[in-house]
Amino acid sequence: MEIGISTFVETNPDVKTGELISHAQRIRDVVEEIVLADEVGLDVYGVGEHHRADYAASSPAVILAAAASQTKRIRLTSAVTVLSSADPVRVFQDFATLDGISNGRAEIMAGRGSFIESFPLFGYDLNDYDELFDEKLDLLLKLRDSEKVTWEGKHRPSFNNLGIYPRPVQEKLPVWIGSGGNQESVVRAGLLGLPLVLAIIGGRPVQFAPLVELYKKAAAHAGHDASKLTVASHSHGFIADTMDEAVEKFFPPAQAVMNILGRERGWGHYSRATFDAARSLEGALYVGDVETVAQKIIYLRKEVGITRFMLHTPLGTMPHNEVMRAIELLGKEVAPIVRNEIARWEAENGEAR
Repeated sequence: MEIGISTFVETNPDVKTGELISHAQRIRDVVEEIVLADEVGLDVYGVGEHHRADYAASSPAVILAAAASQTKRIRLTSAVTVLSSADPVRVFQDFATLDGISNGRAEIMAGRGSFIESFPLFGYDLNDYDELFDEKLDLLLKLRDSEKVTWEGKHRPSFNNLGIYPRPVQEKLPVWIGSGGNQESVVRAGLLGLPLVLAIIGGRPVQFAPLVELYKKAAAHAGHDASKLTVASHSHGFIADTMDEAVEKFFPPAQAVMNILGRERGWGHYSRATFDAARSLEGALYVGDVETVAQKIIYLRKEVGITRFMLHTPLGTMPHNEVMRAIELLGKEVAPIVRNEIARWEAENGEAR
């Protein structure tokens, strides 16, 4: 069971003071958070790509590279790379470079993008949303698998027998498929034999269990060993020394961000009742003290089959020292509880789900 952190490098106004942290300061804070995550034994840190004022990470590979030389073990991934509006050649080169700096710890999490601001920015038509992703994922995987590539497509100039450099340290640079729960994307990942990341940020996580089974069936149908495929979750949350402290610190910025996104996307109002319901054992919000969060992750592993858990924290702007404390608690206290229980459970059941 791998445990880590994901962030979109949010820079919303502080809900208490109204102060707006600069993009530059938030990026430097994230580098410190990645270094701490490595020190406390977390397995992975992911940075998501966005191109709007309230997120500072338009280039996840650069941020991850800044932390790569200061870390030793933690894996470094995008979360996600909006592949549909990117050039797969540059994506591969950037993450192969990161792989070299980190000595083999880079990963790519590729997604179609639930935020769409990058499409007009880079000159792509949203009417080609699905077709763009399919074509560019095909190219990215060819670049990963071969040093020299011949390729022809519709949305990017073709090329013939060209070498793509640098080559990564890893024999095959890991490429994950990010999904919000769309059956088509889950099946695509399974058929390709690629690891899957599910954004479980609402409803009941156990409702994603059928998608995990669908993913494994698609993989088996395509001849892949489904038992060797990994499934990750990306879920909002925050950890503090007590439940009351976690709720008090996390709810205001989380509510502010969710209502901004809600107004943009037509969601209902994000209330305290919504928040509290999501904090239950079966809810999708991982907020609380060490024991509460640990038990929720264990539940997710046993009931859904998740093998990598990524806590998205903070959601909105929170003081850097509070985020650092949450990372410390996740690595030093939550992760050992989860790993020990999952090891015991797997031993009793004979094999991992």
